[in-house]
Amino acid sequence: MTLEELEQIVAARASAAPEDSWTAKLLSKGPEKVAEKFGEEAIEALIEAVKGDAQGLTSEAADVLFHLLVMLHSRGVSVADVMTELAARQSRSGLAEKASRSE
Repeated sequence: MTLEELEQIVAARASAAPEDSWTAKLLSKGPEKVAEKFGEEAIEALIEAVKGDAQGLTSEAADVLFHLLVMLHSRGVSVADVMTELAARQSRSGLAEKASRSE
């Protein structure tokens, strides 16, 4: 599965009735709640990474990716937008790119 395919799944679920779809129910609570859920999933992934639990990390990373796409959807940001940003950064080293954000 690609991120674009997952983005399509999120969009399809977002258009469902909140009583029929977890994604639609979460989105109905607003972008702030969606961001909070993404944060919760990210923390759970961090915990699994620190524990060294590869299977747990794999599972939580899947949740992180899914909820990242839900969060992007909630704010009208596409995977293509993110990939364009990443492509633009490829012309600079990671250190130079990070330094430019600090200015």
